[in-house]
Amino acid sequence: MDANMKPAVKDEKLIFGLGRNVFFAGVVSFFMDVSSEMIYPLVPLFLANVLGVDKTVIGLIEGVAEATASLLKVFSGWFSDRIGRRRGIMVVGYAISVMSRPFIALAGGWHGVMTARFCDRFGKGVRTAPRDAIIAESTEEAHLGLAFGFHRAMDTLGAVIGPFIAFVLLGCFAATYRRVFWLSMIPGVIAVAVIAIYIREKRRAVAGVDRPRFKLSCFDRRFRFFVLIATIFALGNSSDVFLVLRAGEVGISAAMIPVLYLLFNLVYSVVSGPAGMAADRFGRKRIILLGFVLFAGLYWGFATVSDPVGVWWLFGAYGVFMGLTEGAGKAFVATIIPPDFKATAFGVYTTATGLATLPASIIGGWLWEHAGPVATFYFGAAAAACAAGLFVLFMIAFNKPRPVL
Repeated sequence: MDANMKPAVKDEKLIFGLGRNVFFAGVVSFFMDVSSEMIYPLVPLFLANVLGVDKTVIGLIEGVAEATASLLKVFSGWFSDRIGRRRGIMVVGYAISVMSRPFIALAGGWHGVMTARFCDRFGKGVRTAPRDAIIAESTEEAHLGLAFGFHRAMDTLGAVIGPFIAFVLLGCFAATYRRVFWLSMIPGVIAVAVIAIYIREKRRAVAGVDRPRFKLSCFDRRFRFFVLIATIFALGNSSDVFLVLRAGEVGISAAMIPVLYLLFNLVYSVVSGPAGMAADRFGRKRIILLGFVLFAGLYWGFATVSDPVGVWWLFGAYGVFMGLTEGAGKAFVATIIPPDFKATAFGVYTTATGLATLPASIIGGWLWEHAGPVATFYFGAAAAACAAGLFVLFMIAFNKPRPVL
């Protein structure tokens, strides 16, 4: 590894073969996703069935929420690079998300739900880039796929447990949506405590004249082209609430929606770790391209599915797609960015793709209302196919031998 690529944080002790910060960042994401996913699959049902909100507004709420997170990621990443700090920003971001729970529990209309989603995603926007940077800085380049794959696996394992808890609370204890929202604060508080106690960092030396200044010229053509491709893909990747709504339309009962989402996250979690190792071994670009193609086929399937059994298969396959691509994408980005701009670059990447969620969700909702559900998913399939074609051009254009790609 080049001297400039050495991690800024050296872990003294490995835990299950992973750096201390990588392991505990995974634990944090596990508990936070338990909290988030106790709520997320219930939100569209709460909006549609309890508050009587139409699909276009549901798409708008999710789009605004994700766009909020995206706008903050680039600033948060730049600020983290500039002050040389990661952990404190992570604590603030996770704490804000936890404090959003009362807003949704007390919501009397869609405006209250939007406020809750705004606060939750605000916290996500604050924490994501510094967290990804501390994982990258705590890992050797040859093992980036494993590190980000482990993180996604833990994140998604939490997303398995969250819907399961929601299902038990709703089905076995006859809890209301609002009670589930209140109880979701407990694992969120645990996540914040783990950061404060276990995540460690050494203050980075940041000389006044060398502090990062945000400008696109800091990043080369590979990074800019890849961000463009990922953004085009994201334009077709509308909010997952449309998958939930499609499942309900095809015949999945409201009580089984959390179980369906649990299946998706279980597959996602199981696939993420091995997929990260496969990306390290066989090439991250190949895994990313496979993901684009798989997504196009999945959305075509959601457009044409006509029975509940097909929906279960599609949600499982969607988990495979997420497990393949989430860790591999960030691991690949970590290899094509300047070492002094890690958090900033992760912020740019996640901001660009996340901002696309706003028009993607609005378009998805509009198409659903005016042309039917199938139009929403055909549009997503077309965007993924376009991204796959452009990524093939990317691989051809930047086919110079490089280490561990």
